[in-house]
Amino acid sequence: MAEARRLREQGHGRLVSYSRKVFIPLTRLCRNVCGYCTFVKGPRQVDHPYLRPEEVLEIARLGREAGCREALFTLGDRPEAVHESARAVLAEMGYASTVDYLAAICQRVLAETGLLPHVNPGVLSEAEMLRLREVSVSQGMMLESTADRLCAPGGAHFGSPDKVPAVRLAALEVAGRARIPFTSGILIGIGETRLERIDALLALRDLHERHGHIQEVIVQNFRAKDDTRMRGHGEPDFDDLLWTAAAARVVLGAEANIQIPPNLSEARFPELLAAGINDWGGISPVTDDYVNPERAWPQVDKLEYATRAAGLAPLQRLAIYPAYACEPSTWLAPALASRVLDAIDANGYPRSDVWSPGIANSAPPVCGHPASGSGSLDALLERAAAGERLDEAGLVRLFAAHEGELAEVIACADQLRRKTSGDGVRYVVNRNLNYTNVCSFRCTFCAFSKGRTAEALRGAPYDLALEEVARRVEEAWSRGATEVCMQGGIHPSYTGDTYLTLLRTVKEAVPRMHVHAFSPLEVTHGAHTLGISIPRFLEKLRDAGLGSLPGTAAEILDDEVRAQICPDKLKTQEWLDVVEAAHRAGLRTTATIMFGHVERPVHWAQHLLCVRDLQARTAGFTEFVPLPFVHMEAPMYLKGRARRGPTWRENQLMHAIARIALHPLVPNIQVSWVKLGPAAAALCLQGGANDLGGTLMNESISRAAGNEHGEELPPARMDALIEGIGRVPSQRSTLYGPADPDQCARSYAAPALAPVVLTAVTTRSSGIPRRSCPAPQL
Repeated sequence: MAEARRLREQGHGRLVSYSRKVFIPLTRLCRNVCGYCTFVKGPRQVDHPYLRPEEVLEIARLGREAGCREALFTLGDRPEAVHESARAVLAEMGYASTVDYLAAICQRVLAETGLLPHVNPGVLSEAEMLRLREVSVSQGMMLESTADRLCAPGGAHFGSPDKVPAVRLAALEVAGRARIPFTSGILIGIGETRLERIDALLALRDLHERHGHIQEVIVQNFRAKDDTRMRGHGEPDFDDLLWTAAAARVVLGAEANIQIPPNLSEARFPELLAAGINDWGGISPVTDDYVNPERAWPQVDKLEYATRAAGLAPLQRLAIYPAYACEPSTWLAPALASRVLDAIDANGYPRSDVWSPGIANSAPPVCGHPASGSGSLDALLERAAAGERLDEAGLVRLFAAHEGELAEVIACADQLRRKTSGDGVRYVVNRNLNYTNVCSFRCTFCAFSKGRTAEALRGAPYDLALEEVARRVEEAWSRGATEVCMQGGIHPSYTGDTYLTLLRTVKEAVPRMHVHAFSPLEVTHGAHTLGISIPRFLEKLRDAGLGSLPGTAAEILDDEVRAQICPDKLKTQEWLDVVEAAHRAGLRTTATIMFGHVERPVHWAQHLLCVRDLQARTAGFTEFVPLPFVHMEAPMYLKGRARRGPTWRENQLMHAIARIALHPLVPNIQVSWVKLGPAAAALCLQGGANDLGGTLMNESISRAAGNEHGEELPPARMDALIEGIGRVPSQRSTLYGPADPDQCARSYAAPALAPVVLTAVTTRSSGIPRRSCPAPQL
């Protein structure tokens, strides 16, 4: 048991999962006659051979109202093969088989309630499994035992053709080839030996090694029941159950999901955690356990309390286990993949709150978790606080923090923030200037650009005239700005001279304005079109007045992720090389991460380490800016290929772990008020962040994605937000120097902005922005 607990900790940390489900016994007729079963009834013992559609939907709706996410369909094996009443009712309803009816009713439950079906229909053909794969997120069938002798006269499985071990193993093999997330397990105490249990576990291990599809293994203990052939058969004692669970963990390994149904152990169920299990199975607040109706499930709150009392963290899951939910293109039918993606966080667990970035009425949830954890993160946090570089595994472990561990991570980050930057919170008065939304790249997350992906996007293409660029810069200066931030799409007619002309336009209009402009992608495009090296082009930009660069276009610094979200953009190393060249040229940059779409925590860790390692070489990053994915109008979300942004917990962790992972090399962690909203931004400032970014004046990119948090947060509101959390506000320059006092004074008396002009695109033949402004004012 000690070894089993060690392996569980290695594979699952402190998490113990469970699923809130409704149990739907579609039919209790069966062609098998197992000696221990009370679920199965004869035709004369049931009112109707099958639950009617309205009965199924009523159960499912009750489950949805009780917070369930799973509809567990359990049923007897092919009752129509032996029962005329089953055949007659199926024909009356218009179905050729039980599987046909099951597929149809799963589709209705999915469509009408949103519950995700898990089906246990017994031994099926490959065609039947594939049909159910279209309407269920997972399937299941207990192996029970590999002991053939249990099928002999007097054995538990005598008279049950579907319980022949070779038949069940063949069906499990088919499920693996069909790429179906599959639940299986063993039933102990029905006459098998311990050696035969190990043989069954080894068979499941071998199946999983071939196909990777066994999502969980259940160790279920036989309980004798009246009205069965085995009512006088002895039950396995509790130590035998503990031994078998621990043996299952040792045989199947650290990553396996091992479950014991808690209701079959009654009051002693908390002790099962000591045997290395990491899952409680499905718990229903609505329906009985129809297989073991005499043994009620523990209440969810009691289950969670017992788990926490053991120093572990309870966490709800879906019917499909997290590792499979995170690879929907492999394990799910397309229609189900989009549903699951919409429901999960980056680890594949169900979203624990309704918060999403960019939504104005989406308030951050109030945390109800304990104020402290188990201390299991102490060593990692102490090393980070001492300035040590944590490795990828360490950062992934921090991103797995829940409940008390989450509180510990946030507290550590805030202590480091206080140590690094005190109680000050700074921001810059600036103006965003997106000079064109025409772009030839195919980023699947972008709702701003107009190009080959524009069919799903809003707004007309524009290409700002130089007069409008100059006017906006002059207006920004008059309102107290010290920075203009310029970025745009990669217009196919733009060249490096276009970017140089934009720079000259700004500096001619307001010589003292700091120009923070051009992502690494734009720098690469400019250098390529001029036929010069990137370092040489950066020198030309610097000499023309460029003050610093935004570290955007980073998205996620992992090429597998980039192949999904920005396939024709810079590769990871190319992005890093451009930024390093900028630092070598004396140009400081920011660093960003866009998170909450298709990536996973391991990619966050890799990204943070890329930033830290470059900063260790160049010291050129001024700040790190987490940018949560705003999903509402993003093409890849609308097509069902992305999550709906990070959860609130993930957002908190990103800001906190950025502080921890980059300490002490990157002193400033910035929070994007425009994506999070002021209330959420204030909370992030209490969890590692120390900077509020810019006042912006205009904001186009997040707004195009559906963002509802506005385009400007003036200095007075910035100050009020900061003072509201007991901190000290101050304006800064782009490079974190003191703000110009005259400009600071102007910023508090700024007049309203004049309407902007978006110059319509009439030609793309020139690489220089248009110089006339005939478009209507917007």
